Amino acid sequence: MSTSSSSAAERDFKREFLRIFFIVLVVLLICFSIFFFHSNKNSNYIINTLAHNGSAEEGDVLFKINCVGCHGITARGLVGPDLHSVTHRLSDKEIIKQVTGGLTPPMPSFEIDPENMSNLLKYLHSLE
Repeated sequence: MSTSSSSAAERDFKREFLRIFFIVLVVLLICFSIFFFHSNKNSNYIINTLAHNGSAEEGDVLFKINCVGCHGITARGLVGPDLHSVTHRLSDKEIIKQVTGGLTPPMPSFEIDPENMSNLLKYLHSLE
């Protein structure tokens, strides 16, 4: 192999390496941006929810409409766990993430406005 073909191959390798490096960098930046904006949106939702002073009575109604199938009418658990003292095990922020994200299968995620989420939290606190 001659010197000129060796240096041409080296230039091609460097060019290909830089191209792949920049593609990976752009993909990582896009992923970080998506994560950051989603995290920020989630934080605003949590702050909004915690700013409300929920109603345990309205939370009870919401629970009976959406949650009794898995947690039972008395929240003692069926498919889902017993929710009595759940507020001792999890913070309000963790409970909000669990309800809205369905983090532990088979729990589904729920799209719930901050006021109703606050009502549900108040109800869960009343189960202690």
